[in-house]
Amino acid sequence: MNIELIKGDITKIKTDAIVNAANSSLLGGGGVDGAIHRVGGKQILDECIEIRNRQGKCKTGEAVVTSAGNLPAKYVIHTVGPIWNNDEEKSSHLLANCYKNSLKLAESLDVKIIAFPNISTGVYRFPKELAGKIAVDEIQNFNSEIIEKVIFVCFDEENEMIYKKLLNL
Repeated sequence: MNIELIKGDITKIKTDAIVNAANSSLLGGGGVDGAIHRVGGKQILDECIEIRNRQGKCKTGEAVVTSAGNLPAKYVIHTVGPIWNNDEEKSSHLLANCYKNSLKLAESLDVKIIAFPNISTGVYRFPKELAGKIAVDEIQNFNSEIIEKVIFVCFDEENEMIYKKLLNL
């Protein structure tokens, strides 16, 4: 599986699937979540409401999928990252699950290329270096016959520098 790093806006990435750092309500919020809902349009929200009506809120570390609406992707995989609370072991496990469960869901959809944001590092305050290490480790340790490329999309320079270091770029 190839890994690529891009500094930019995940809503502009043309790929099979993008991952949304969603909140448990699935109804949109700030940061990446708000941007994906704004650009993707009402179709994504409507599908998130259908999911909520079927299963309730999305638990931390879990993932669900919708179409991508107006985005240049086929799917949006919504995963709920942990809010940092200084419990490094529990938070790290939950964040690792975000990546694992998103990748498993992507495989079930026959996704070849998937793009991830920096999950939980914004308003959820997960330490960026630790989050980056978990993300890179989970991607590198995930064996897939289906997924060909993972793109880390960093919105800010700080995350971009962390990922460059972790990926030896």
